[in-house]
Amino acid sequence: MSKPARTTSIARSIVRSYWWRRLVSYALVNALIAVTIIWCFSAQCAGLAQKRGLPAGSVVVRDGYSLVTRVGYEIPQPGGDNLWFPLVDYVEPMVPILVVVCAAEVIGLAALPFSTRRVRRRLQPLNDLAITAEELGNMASYDQHKMESLEEAIQSASVDSPHVSTGNKDLESIEVALNGLLRQMQEAKLQQMRFVSDASHELRTPISVIQGYVNMLDRWGKSDEEVLEESIRALKAESQHMQELVEQLLFLARGDSGRNTLQREQLNVAEILSQVWEESRMVDENHAYVLSLAEGAVRDARYEVVGDVAMLKQAMRILVANAGAYSAAHTTITLAAGFGDDFVSFSVEDEGVGMSQQDAAHVFERFYRADTAREVRENGTGLGLSIAQWIVSAHEGRIEVLSREEVGTRFTVFVPKERSSSI
Repeated sequence: MSKPARTTSIARSIVRSYWWRRLVSYALVNALIAVTIIWCFSAQCAGLAQKRGLPAGSVVVRDGYSLVTRVGYEIPQPGGDNLWFPLVDYVEPMVPILVVVCAAEVIGLAALPFSTRRVRRRLQPLNDLAITAEELGNMASYDQHKMESLEEAIQSASVDSPHVSTGNKDLESIEVALNGLLRQMQEAKLQQMRFVSDASHELRTPISVIQGYVNMLDRWGKSDEEVLEESIRALKAESQHMQELVEQLLFLARGDSGRNTLQREQLNVAEILSQVWEESRMVDENHAYVLSLAEGAVRDARYEVVGDVAMLKQAMRILVANAGAYSAAHTTITLAAGFGDDFVSFSVEDEGVGMSQQDAAHVFERFYRADTAREVRENGTGLGLSIAQWIVSAHEGRIEVLSREEVGTRFTVFVPKERSSSI
């Protein structure tokens, strides 16, 4: 029974490797943020010195100060004490945002070790294969040399080099299975690395904007009310955008680690869709919302499935919000529901900018946005449709998208009846 222990060891090794890679990525992002803050702080202080006709100073570390006030910018002043500007005063307005970023990083690092069980499940076919091979190795008629060559090939392979080859034709089918498993593991690893990189990039943009407006506030906001009002509006908008981004990242991180649980109950999809239609009409007066339901659908048992009401409603809201964001004012957004023998469906159709077939194939990827979408909406996170797909997948359903450029887009969600009710 040494093979199961080896599988567990490999799973832990893979998770440990992911953890260190994520830690290094976070460290690089934090270092970049720190360098950016110090550079902006130094530039602002140098500008202040130039405005007062004083020579430029430098960022120094003073002795005799407390730990938080020891780093600052010192400007030499002829005939008197040098001017001293502590770095902590400059960073203080950004503390809430930095705390949110650090919290997201800590949660990301803390959640990763819980994925060991998921990796072990992925390795289970390899584990079963090793046990079977061990049993065959104990048979007198089995060529022990084949088993040894296969074991050597497995040990030399890795996630970064997903190729098992023994050169033995009798083991070709086993090699194909092993190489397929390793390729899946490599793709999962690359996808996770891309996610961390994209998340770091998306977080860096609002931080830079906030830093710019904080600098403008510090320079002119104290005396210019227009600058003050503009900066406050921008800071509120960017803070809200960052909060939305962090919440979506945490949702996906919990989903990846298996910590998003569904509260399943019997529900009527048509009834939930009608509720989303009502609230959409109230919060968005720029579009005409149409609800296409058969008479009595909200009480019809044929529209019922077993699922999470809040989650499915969130998926509907995401699709409706997406339709509103990429549709011109006064256009129509249609919400509809239907059913079949083994599924219940709902759809959201708009008359917006649409997208090409190539973009539609990638629309559920995290942080992906088509070029036409970027032209219409600049402040989206690119995570909404990924969250909607996760919710639908958690209900063992699927999403289909039909879109034409300059015509519109229709998202249709299919939720199975039997599989949902059997869980």
